[in-house]
Amino acid sequence: MSLPPAGLSGLEARWSREVTAPDSTGVERTWHVLDSHAGVPADDPEPVGTLLCIHGNPSWSYLWRRIVAAPPAGWRVIAIDQLDMGFSERTGTVRPLAQRIDDVDALTDALGLTGQGRDGRIITVAHDWGGPISLGWALRHVDQLDGVVLANTGVHQPAEAAAPTVIRAARLPGVLPSVTSRSKTFIRAALYMSRPVPPPEVRAGFYAPYPDTDRRHAIENFVRDIPLEPDAVSARPLDAIAEGLDELADVPVLLLWGPRDPVFSDLYLRDLIDRMPHADVHRYEGSSHFVPEDAPTFAADVATWVATRSRTALGRDTPPLDRDDVRVFPEAEALRSTSGTTEQDSFLGPHLWSGIARRAADPETAAVAAVTQVGPDGIEAAISFADLDRRVEAVAAGLAIIGVQSGDRIALLVPPGTDLTAVLYGVWRVGAVAVVVDAGLGVRGMRTALRSAGPKYLIGGVKGLAAARLMATGAQLISVGPITSSARRTLRVKWSLERIERLGAGSQLGPPPPRRADPAAIAFTSGATGPAKGVLYLHRQLLAQRDALAALYSITSTDRLVAAFGPFALFGAALGIPAAVPDMDLTAPRTLTAKALGDAADAIEATLVFASPAAWMNVVATADSLTPAGASALAGVRLLLSTGAPVPAELLHDVGALLPAAQAHAPYGMTEVLPVADIDLAEMDRAGVGNGTCVGRPVPGVLVQLAPLDPAGVPGLTLTTDAGVTGEVLVQAAHTKERYDRLWVTEQAASTPMGWHRTGDVGHFDDEGRLWIEGRLLHVIVTADGPITPVGIERRVESVAGVRRAAAVGVGPRGTAQVVVVVEVAGLKPGLAPAVLREAVRAQVSAMPAAAPPEIAAVLAVRHLPVDIRHNSKIDRVAVGRWAQRVLDGGRVGKP
Repeated sequence: MSLPPAGLSGLEARWSREVTAPDSTGVERTWHVLDSHAGVPADDPEPVGTLLCIHGNPSWSYLWRRIVAAPPAGWRVIAIDQLDMGFSERTGTVRPLAQRIDDVDALTDALGLTGQGRDGRIITVAHDWGGPISLGWALRHVDQLDGVVLANTGVHQPAEAAAPTVIRAARLPGVLPSVTSRSKTFIRAALYMSRPVPPPEVRAGFYAPYPDTDRRHAIENFVRDIPLEPDAVSARPLDAIAEGLDELADVPVLLLWGPRDPVFSDLYLRDLIDRMPHADVHRYEGSSHFVPEDAPTFAADVATWVATRSRTALGRDTPPLDRDDVRVFPEAEALRSTSGTTEQDSFLGPHLWSGIARRAADPETAAVAAVTQVGPDGIEAAISFADLDRRVEAVAAGLAIIGVQSGDRIALLVPPGTDLTAVLYGVWRVGAVAVVVDAGLGVRGMRTALRSAGPKYLIGGVKGLAAARLMATGAQLISVGPITSSARRTLRVKWSLERIERLGAGSQLGPPPPRRADPAAIAFTSGATGPAKGVLYLHRQLLAQRDALAALYSITSTDRLVAAFGPFALFGAALGIPAAVPDMDLTAPRTLTAKALGDAADAIEATLVFASPAAWMNVVATADSLTPAGASALAGVRLLLSTGAPVPAELLHDVGALLPAAQAHAPYGMTEVLPVADIDLAEMDRAGVGNGTCVGRPVPGVLVQLAPLDPAGVPGLTLTTDAGVTGEVLVQAAHTKERYDRLWVTEQAASTPMGWHRTGDVGHFDDEGRLWIEGRLLHVIVTADGPITPVGIERRVESVAGVRRAAAVGVGPRGTAQVVVVVEVAGLKPGLAPAVLREAVRAQVSAMPAAAPPEIAAVLAVRHLPVDIRHNSKIDRVAVGRWAQRVLDGGRVGKP
């Protein structure tokens, strides 16, 4: 063996050590390890414990250099080079899985970590083939384990899926030696799978131990040892490891994953989650196989987890919290006691489907249409409360019969209407988790959402099933509606909703209802500020949301809802009121016309209408299409809600002309918690123009505070409600989401201090206690004079004649960024705005009520600003900022 050459990027020579010990055959072997405590003075405090890092193939301890460089506080890090790998001894032997576990055992004894009388705390950290080796070692030393960290690895090849194509191709006759030992092809290919591809100096570091064939034989042997056949030498040891993982039930586990890995896909992640359901999970969207390399925060995230979730952090005798345990915070408990909602019951009933059952049991309302689908020519479909109740019970019983268990995830790709309502509430009734994925995410967003949630089943129409098959979700498919025999065979659809309902209708005993603390749904953020994030809700949180909405808007059994906003298209049944879905594409709000809204209101004599600002804008634009019957029906609406994005008061005044008796409200909230605050049109008018959008006061049962921004635009941990202080908006409520799904790192950042949800919005309170939203934290422009928020600027600029929308973005380095305004004006050539428009924009901004209104460095124009698909409203300021930088640098204008 030899030590690593000097000058490898990110590697310090002092970390390298040689360790000699007999292997399992009694032969003396020499290992190379990286040790964060090498060279540390003898009088330094003893470390709390040791992180034992084990690489996979084709890699070496270099993979862990960032963790060695920045160990968790008080901990030691030892990253080993396995024998025949890295800079450890070349033994000239073939070492299968079981022997490699023995090797690690021998090494930890030699290092003084294990052995007679040793009880030091150890956290294993492993990647790729190092995963099974580390787990095999861990199962021998459970008493010493403080935690287990795994990255892109696997312990079992699911029977329903083929082994990874990359591995099968490498194992073809004659191929394996040529791509592994006789050349650097295997190493190069692995590194070029990274996203982004590592720079040349880092790739050189990975190549360093493997310059020639003699140094690369173990790379070939590792691939050859993968047990693709049941009689392979390492098959039984690997199976024993997989079957033994329940012994780690009391050991904290962290799974860190790169979803773009062509070898260890999400299929292997889901298998590990099934075997260790208590594990914390984080998927680094966009990262690939070498996730410790791809994810810049990997080492810091491991350190955070060690400090908060290891056995030492939790207390050695305290088992880790189950991911679905109820966490009650004193503040939330106090809020719950004042919100009118109790844990025991609500006037709407103890379950999400109680409203349906109550109306079905009442002879006066059983025949009333619970859900009505309205088309261009009138009512297309309707289902009574009695029939809906029967369908919900039949769906639940049928799902249980085909094997669905409590906690199973079921994705729904069914258009809003009678079928989706029956399916959703049936899924909840059986205790499964509804994965709600809407087309408003776009194809890429839907693929990301489905792969991250990892549903076991997927229910959809033919188009949805075909898309799911192409997205390789791995879910069992269930069809809704007509499907040909050939399509059923091609898509491998085993069950239909119709057949499931027939099975359930004949069942004498329904499944037990879920507990309030059971997971109920995974919804997804819009993806307007990054990849869509899964948001997990428990039953108790959805029940609290139902009750909060009912109390806030005085919703009673006499109300009837037109839901032109996706989430609320399904909520009418939970509220126990009739609901109608208008003739529109709910994933494209601008498709709602005044005629369609009027027809839907007329169909059920609506009293409530929910829609997004983009939908209301088109309703106003198409007012001439409204029929007399539709106009009369809209005149009977008592409440209109505009939610999903900020809404100008001027638009609500225009809408009010079509719904003259309706009180206009704009609830503020997000996928993670809704409602947070509420404002009516009269209050909007009183608030007037300010620095941001006024969203009103926090609703009963919701606590809102701000984390003030420092001069660098970073929110702190001290919270305030003082007027005039700009900060990140933090929320606490009984109806806040449980956590981000399989995004442990994101959840940690969003839930500090504990019990609060950091919304990512920034704003301030005024002197009357009203909350003003000034934009997203991501979009704060940090200038030399401090942080500037965009929304106040944009609202001012949008009052300029001809400007439809505006985006205020930063150009240049953070800390010295310049404010640039990009306006959306029909008919203008993209690029620098005309002089008259530039002057008008600057005049509006200079009139802002601020001690020093921001200076506008440039005003650019576009025909269309990029907005999110779901709401057609949320501007992608990051994309606009990149475009503005390119234009001002003299690059191609194009479009954002």
